[in-house]
Formats: sequence, structure tokens, C-alpha cells
Amino acid sequence: MLFDPYLTNGRKLLAPSLKSFTARNPIVSINLSILEDRLSNCQKLKNFLQIHSQMTVSSFINDSYAASRLLSFSTSCSFLDLGYSRRLLRQVESPNPFSWNTVMRSHVQRNLPQCCFPLYKLMLKSDSVPDNYTYPILLQACALQFSELEGLQIHAQILNFGLQSDVFVLNTLINMYSVCGHLEDARLLFDRSPVLDSVSWNSILAAYVLIGDVDEAVRVFDNMPERNTIASNSMIALLGKNKRFDDARMLFDEMPTRDVVSWTAMISCYEQSEMFRESLDLFYLMRIRGVHIDEVALVTVLSSCASLQDTKNGESVHGLIIRTGIQSYIILQNSLIHMYCSCSEITTAQMLFDSCDKDQISWNIMISGYLKCGFVDKARDFFNAMTQKDLVSWSTMISGFTQHGFFTDTLSLFQEMQTLGVKPDETTLVSIVSACTNLSALEQGKWVHAYIRKHSYQLNVFLGTTMVDMYMKCGCRESAMLVFDEMEEKSVSTWNAMILGLAMNGFFKEALKKFAEMERHGVLPNEVTFVGVLGACRHGGLVDKGREYFDLMKRMYNLEPNVKHYGCMVDLLGRAGLLGEAEKLIDDMPVAPDPSTWGALLGACKKHGDTEIGERVGRKLIEFEPKHDGFHVLLSNIYASKGKWDDLMEVRSDMKQRRVLKMPGCSIIEARGAVHEFLSGDSSHPQMEEIEDMLNEMVRRLKIEGYEAKTTEVAFDIEMEEKESSVYRHSEKLAIAFGLINIDPPAPVRIMKNLRICGDCHDAAKILSKVFGREIVVRDRQRFHHFKQGVCSCADYW
Repeated sequence: MLFDPYLTNGRKLLAPSLKSFTARNPIVSINLSILEDRLSNCQKLKNFLQIHSQMTVSSFINDSYAASRLLSFSTSCSFLDLGYSRRLLRQVESPNPFSWNTVMRSHVQRNLPQCCFPLYKLMLKSDSVPDNYTYPILLQACALQFSELEGLQIHAQILNFGLQSDVFVLNTLINMYSVCGHLEDARLLFDRSPVLDSVSWNSILAAYVLIGDVDEAVRVFDNMPERNTIASNSMIALLGKNKRFDDARMLFDEMPTRDVVSWTAMISCYEQSEMFRESLDLFYLMRIRGVHIDEVALVTVLSSCASLQDTKNGESVHGLIIRTGIQSYIILQNSLIHMYCSCSEITTAQMLFDSCDKDQISWNIMISGYLKCGFVDKARDFFNAMTQKDLVSWSTMISGFTQHGFFTDTLSLFQEMQTLGVKPDETTLVSIVSACTNLSALEQGKWVHAYIRKHSYQLNVFLGTTMVDMYMKCGCRESAMLVFDEMEEKSVSTWNAMILGLAMNGFFKEALKKFAEMERHGVLPNEVTFVGVLGACRHGGLVDKGREYFDLMKRMYNLEPNVKHYGCMVDLLGRAGLLGEAEKLIDDMPVAPDPSTWGALLGACKKHGDTEIGERVGRKLIEFEPKHDGFHVLLSNIYASKGKWDDLMEVRSDMKQRRVLKMPGCSIIEARGAVHEFLSGDSSHPQMEEIEDMLNEMVRRLKIEGYEAKTTEVAFDIEMEEKESSVYRHSEKLAIAFGLINIDPPAPVRIMKNLRICGDCHDAAKILSKVFGREIVVRDRQRFHHFKQGVCSCADYW
């Protein structure tokens, strides 16, 4: 029981302060007229104690009506707590129902609903009989606590006292059942009631609005004998949440009377439907009509300005807020900071932040704003300066690191988060898994996956799809498929991740089977799906299948191929040696080909040794993108393979004049929880001596197997021995040597390379996987190569 001893000890009720006050002050007679006059002028505790003592000493406290007036005042004044009112109630000899109701209602109004039930039990023990005002108060207390058990007991009491047909009681019963999740019971009461008023209709409508049941809410609304403003406002809000803005606007326009809530609901409806300009237009119409504008409408309009990045209108709303005199509202201050951050006015946002009262949301908005504007270090400073960080703070900073490519910082911050015992949500985990993907940090990705399992996170669409993508991009097909099969809900993006991943890893047949399975499940493919499907055909050399799928996307799915689909087809035809057809496809494209499409053809020319087309395409590409190192290098390699050193030197000279720097080959490998990076010709690694020894052992075993270095692509007219030395120190070979030293079998040696793997390294990796008995997985800029027992998953078609 939440009562003090004064409430449970019968007549020993006078507080020490009241006893002391009575002893010090003479007795003055009091009647109802004097009581009303003194209560109207009572502004201090001392005045109230005087009134209370006079009523106690004169026994006027036992007058039920006079006592009810004193109780009513005590529950509403600021200088008395509710404990005093409870003691006062118990002092009254025979409190009437109004007195009991007054005290119980005050507890509901001050969010202390749990105190109502003990009071009700005491009321039942007294001579007072609950009335049709008592039970609505108790039912409100049940609704506030979601206390369905107490609600059922109160309902039984209502039936005992025969109050079930009272419309006021009925309405609060409907509300209680709907709030506690028993909509069927609420509807049953509504349907069986012989008497319904507008509140009854509003209550049952509110119940359907609460659970988002649009269809049933519309039926109730259409059947209402009289539609009032409250009901219409509820419907506009519900329709807005469900993107039915046309229906909402029709209802809004038909309303005979609109209040500020009506206008705000319609403005919010447009904002939620991403119709930001319409939201602003309606707001200005609201002002023209002279409707009072509150902070809710202003917050919504500022959100629209932020989404439109409309600084001009945002500043206009800011001025209106100042003129209205409500600029001190922290919700408006935060909305203004967010608006300025979204409009890239970060300096203004910072000034506003510095000059206003701040809460946790203010700090989080500023961190997000600095990240949006690309000031990662400034966002980090803000984050570090926070005395208290909530989950949003951590999630915002981690997501920002990932979005800006600070993947190592993402993982470091996640480790700090774990140390401090902060549990991430699914959104944060998506960013962390993405960081693992970009770093090819498989072991850390596996640890995160184990963390997800251990803490029973739901593998929702976003997190599950990111996990599938991570495993596929780390070359772990089996793990990706397990995650895919575990997912209860899959979106088109999930299927795309599987199809693209299987194609990238060289499992092109499985990729096409997965596409067929996707169709059987009734999932409509999109443009990304067909990039994966055509990619599978490209990696598998399935020219006829590729043509078939290219036609299918237009004929069956009404998807117009974009430049990426044409690029896949050009690459497919080029790899198959159909260079003329590939060039014609480019010439016939309805959209302008991008450099990547021409680059696919240039790569095919290099592969098939077609100097004529290759030179023409290469020169064109260099004109398109004179600073692109890859196109210069490809053309150089074509010349080098044919021994055309003069032409090669011309390309090199052109690169020098244009200050085009060749991107060095870089390979990344993870071992024992750390990520290591190697550049071609690198000698800076701490284990370089061991790596040199392993390189020599690799060369020795390669030569025993009859391997000869492919030096045709070494773009220098130098001695063969120097060329061999150059290819032996390619970054992927250095990474393989490191992996053989530091990664214990049977774990594969996994490498990520920034460029396409060269022919020599490809041949060497096949032999090394056989002679060392190790699986070697290399992910280059185009696909995965799984080397095992002398065979590559690409079947040498790459």
C-alpha cells in the first residue's frame, strides 16, 4: 500500500505541523461562506493550515460538503502533496463519493494511477457508494498502467452496481479495453450498447486508429451519426501514416470546422508522404487563414524544409518562431538545428547550438550534421565531448564512420562500445558488418555474427542482407547461404545479394538457379537483379543465356536496360572473343556509353590480342578520361604484349605530361585479428625477412612444377630476369607468402586486391594451392578466385 501511517491509523491524523499550528493560534468559528472566501484567497501553506485547523477544532471537517471543498482545494494547489490529501480524506468522518473521486482523480492527473486502487478498497469499506464518476477514474488508471486484470475486476464491479448502461462508464470501458490490446472486447461493448454518444464513436474509432487498421477505421467513420472535428483529425492522421494523402486531403477539405490539430495533421500527412512542397504550401495557407500556429506544426514544417534543403523557407519559419516568442522551446531549437544541418548551414547550426538550452537530442543532431557535411573529425570531437551518450549517439557516430570510409574507426568504436557495456541495435550492427565487408575482415565479421546469435538479435531484412553481402564479399558462400536460409523475411535486395555474390564467387550456375527460385517465390526482380544475372552469364561465358536474359528483362519485366546492363553484355561478348559484335552493341546503345563500358571492350581486346580495335578504343577512352590511369595501363599492356615499345613509350610520355599516376597494386590480408596491407614491390613489412624466405620457397616449388613467369605484360623493354623479378613481387604474391606463414591450415588464405589479378599471379596461385595443399581465395576488383588443388573456380575464364 502506498499510504503513510496517517491514512491507516484511524483518527490519529493531524500532522505535527498542524497540531503545532492549532496550539499556537486561537480558535475562530468557521462556516461554508467563510470557508469559500478563505479558500479563494489561500496562496500559502500557512493560510491552508489555518483553515484546516479551524475546521478540525470546530468539527466543521465532518460536514461532508465542506470537507469535499477542502479536499478539492488540497488536490489542486501547488504547495501540498497528495499525501496530505490522502490524510485529510481519512480524517473526514463520512466522506461523500465526490471526495473519494476527487482524491483518486488527482492521482490519475499526476500520473500516480497505482494509488487509486487502494483508495477504492478503502472507499468500499466506508459508507460511500461508488457512482458513475468513480469507475471512469478507475478505468483511466487501468489504461494508464495497461492493467487488464484490474480492468476486468473493475468491469465486474460496474456490473454489480448496475452502471454498465451509463454512457460515461461505457466510453471509458471501451477505451480501457482498446488501450490494453483487447479490441474485440471493446468492439463487443460498443456493438451491444443501447446508448452511444459522440464520445463512444470517437473511442472505438481511436481504438482502430491506435492499431493502424485503416479499413475498419474508415467503416466506423463512415457510419458515425455525426462526424466531429476530433474524429476527422484522427482519420487524417491515420490516412497520412498510410500514405493515403489524397483521401486525407479530401476529408480535410470537406470538414465544416477545422482547428489547429486539423491543419497540423494534414501538414504532417504531406510531410510523411514526402510531399514536402505541398506541406509548406498548406502551412502558408494556414497562416493566411489566421489559424493559430503551435509548435507541432512548426516542427513538421521545419522537417519539410530540411528534406528539401530549403534554407530560405527555413529561415522564414525561424523568424516566425522568434516573432511568436516560442524560440525557447527545446523541441523547436532542435528542429531548427536539424534544418540548418540538413541545408549544410553547419556554422549557423553551431551558433544556434551554442546559444540555446541543450539536451541529448541537440548533441546527436550536431554530430549527425557534421557527418552529413563531411566533417568527420569535428563530429568525433563533439562525440568525445559528450558527458552522456545514448544509443543514438553511438549509432550515429558508427554509421558516420562507415559512410565516410573510416572502417577501422568503426570497429574501434564498436569495441569501445562493448567495453562500456552499451548494447547496439540492429541499425548499428548493419554499419559494423558493412565495415567488416569493406575491410574484408572476415574473422571480425564472424565475431559480430556470433555476437548477434548470442544476444538473440532478430535477423531482419537489413541486417540479414548485410550479413549475406559480407560473407559473399569475403568469399564464404556456405556461410552466406546459411544466413539467407535463416531469414524469415527476404526483400528483393536480399535475393540480389545472393545472386550477385554467387556470380562474383564464380558459382554462375547456382546464381541462375537462385534467380529462378526468386521468380518462383513471386519476388519481382529489379535492375540490380539483372546486373547480377548478366554478371553470372559474363563470368560463366554463357553468351546465349546472356542474350536471353537481356531480352527477358525488357519483354517480361518491362525493365529498360541501363548502362550497367549494356556494360555486362559488352564484357560478356568481349570475353567470348566477339569483339566486333561488342563494339556494334556499344554503337547501337540508346544511352551514352560510359567509360566502364568502353573499358570492358578494351580489356577484351587485351585478352584476345586485338591491337587494332584495342588501340582505337584505348585512344578514345584516354580522350574521355585523360586522368584515368587504368585506361593508359591497359593500352600500354596491349602494346607491351605485342612488343610495340615505341607506342608504349608514347603512352607513358602522355601519362607523364598529364601527370597521371598509375595506381599501385595493393593486397589486403587478415591474420590473427589484424589486417595487413601489401603494395607491389613492398619491403616495409616487419616480417619481410620471413616473407622473402617464403617467396624463394614459392618460386622453387613453382619451377619444379614447370611454371614459367608470364612477362608479356611487364611494360618495360628490359632483360627477362628483371621482368621475372618484377612479377614475383606483385602484391598478391607477397600477401600469399605472408598468409602461408601466419594462417594455420586448414583455414584458407584470403586476399583482397584493388586491381584485377594478372595472368601470372593467377597461374602461380593455382600451382601454389596444389603444392602447399592450401586453399587460396583472391578477391580482385571484378570477382573472386577460389584456388584449390591447382584449379580456380573461374575455370580460367576471367
